[in-house]
Amino acid sequence: MSERKTLDERNQMTDLERLRHSCAHVLATAICRIWPDVQFAAGPPVENGFYYDMDLKHRISPEDFPRIEEEMKKVVKDNDSFERFTVSRDEALSLAKAGRLGAVADREIASVFKVDLLNDIPEGEEISIFKNGDFWDLCAGPHVGRTGNCKAFKVMSVASSYYKGDKDRQSLQRIYGTCFKNSTELLEHLTRLEEAKKRDHRRLGKELGLFHIDEAVGQGLILWKPKGALVRRSLQDFITQELDKQGYSQVFTPHIGKLDLYRTSGHFPYYQESQYPAIAERDVLEKLADEDASCSQLLNGLEKGEYEGYLLKPMNCPHHIKIYASDHHSYRDLPVRLAEFGTVYRWEQSGELGGMTRVRGFTQDDAHLFCTPDQVAAEVTGCLDLVKKVLGTLGMENYRVRLSLRDPASDKYVGSAENWDKAEAALRQAVQTLGVEYTEELGEAAFYGPKIDFVVKDVIGRDWQLGTVQVDYNLPVRFGLTYVGADNQPHTPVMIHRAPFGSLERFTGLLIEHFEGKFPAWLAPEQVRVIPISEKTLEAAESTAALLADLGVRVSVDRTNDKIGAKIRLARLDRVPYMIVLGAKEVEEGTVSIRHRDHEELETKTLEEFTAQITTEIRERRL
Repeated sequence: MSERKTLDERNQMTDLERLRHSCAHVLATAICRIWPDVQFAAGPPVENGFYYDMDLKHRISPEDFPRIEEEMKKVVKDNDSFERFTVSRDEALSLAKAGRLGAVADREIASVFKVDLLNDIPEGEEISIFKNGDFWDLCAGPHVGRTGNCKAFKVMSVASSYYKGDKDRQSLQRIYGTCFKNSTELLEHLTRLEEAKKRDHRRLGKELGLFHIDEAVGQGLILWKPKGALVRRSLQDFITQELDKQGYSQVFTPHIGKLDLYRTSGHFPYYQESQYPAIAERDVLEKLADEDASCSQLLNGLEKGEYEGYLLKPMNCPHHIKIYASDHHSYRDLPVRLAEFGTVYRWEQSGELGGMTRVRGFTQDDAHLFCTPDQVAAEVTGCLDLVKKVLGTLGMENYRVRLSLRDPASDKYVGSAENWDKAEAALRQAVQTLGVEYTEELGEAAFYGPKIDFVVKDVIGRDWQLGTVQVDYNLPVRFGLTYVGADNQPHTPVMIHRAPFGSLERFTGLLIEHFEGKFPAWLAPEQVRVIPISEKTLEAAESTAALLADLGVRVSVDRTNDKIGAKIRLARLDRVPYMIVLGAKEVEEGTVSIRHRDHEELETKTLEEFTAQITTEIRERRL
């Protein structure tokens, strides 16, 4: 259940949020006129629109949307004022019991949700009713002046929900809508949504054979198919080359670790709600089974450390810390840069999962740097340069930077205030060297340190949080990490966490949508398809493909008996960047006819010219 907003928080609504909150009441008015027995719960503004939860015998479907919108237009045309009245708790309760709240008239049944919602209003807080025409509702506001202000609206979708977001409570219907200050902005928004639907990585991933999610494997667990694995491998090869240049050492760590490891780091039980349950050792399970112990005894014992247990790793950092700690270090050895494509596991609610962008198992292009305090600025700058290199290579140069800081009033952060001040100062200094727009956000830091996040805007204007860099003075202290300084005394290193891609699953899902499945040649799972016009040129097609494959090009031959037009259409549907069309003339002249997936015209080249072109394009990672 989400926390109830205070009156102060409600009054801080933006103008657009007020408009959308008001349009939610327009929607409710229209639904009341059509189905008077409806019972309304809550109807707040949300990102990109608003929703209203309701209990209604009639199951609303998209076929009902035109009727609802037509009635909403009438409410808008009425141009009624949104009038606010303060009432006592008893008066509000009387109206709710008379069925008058969330309704256009008194009813024989009470407004049941409004009766319950009244109990959520703290004693002493002012209670208000908003009216527009005959529609009355329990509401703290705020609203725009009149229903006539809500002209540019659209009913978007209907879904199931639970009252107050609690799965143990009543199931309701939730209608989503959106509203803008004018029809132009509404049309632009709807166009963006259509474009997003066209680019949806879940649809394209299936069509292009990139990944699969199978219920028998588990929700939120990605099966990378061969073509998707080639995209992933290309990304990993790219970042590995950059890491080699910067002196990183690649490591491999297990997918599981002892609970005590995560107790020391603070991940257990701090992140307990976002983790898979702890795993007890077999002899502990057998002992408790013999004692007929309950599940709660087992879980409590694991949490308190009474029993040995393991955890599917939610983070890679404790494992990398232990690799660092396995050797003695001098200040001359630092920085130590450890990198891993490490798979981690987080427990996400099933309703929050979404394709590749919100999953339960994902691989991070993770690295942890251990350095002296004097090296922090240079190492952070190197990490930021790496993120910029990644985004620039992929043509994602429209981004902003977010500096996430701790909230001194919160108790969720570990470590001393002095170390936090040092870490925040180091990141603030580094981000100012980027020369890009950045914002500071209080309370958004990780529990062990502040961070810099890169928020990328894609080709249709959506924001995605991708690369991250974090400075951490706390985990090295918690694990007792040391290095011998120039004074021959032990000192505590500073730890830097960084992940330019973030999650390979999420990043690949974003790339599918960013490029609409039309990956640049260096990323494309199939870079060239050789298309013989007939069986007579099949042998030449095979030898051409073999030559390209020897040069490292991902190439295939279309061996079907389809007509040439059908073969070309299929290659375009598969988003293959280049097609080589081979007929008798090309074989005789020693040339190849080249088609690009986005161009109709053919270009004739020698095979040597094309191989030089395609290998250069791949090597230089051109867009």
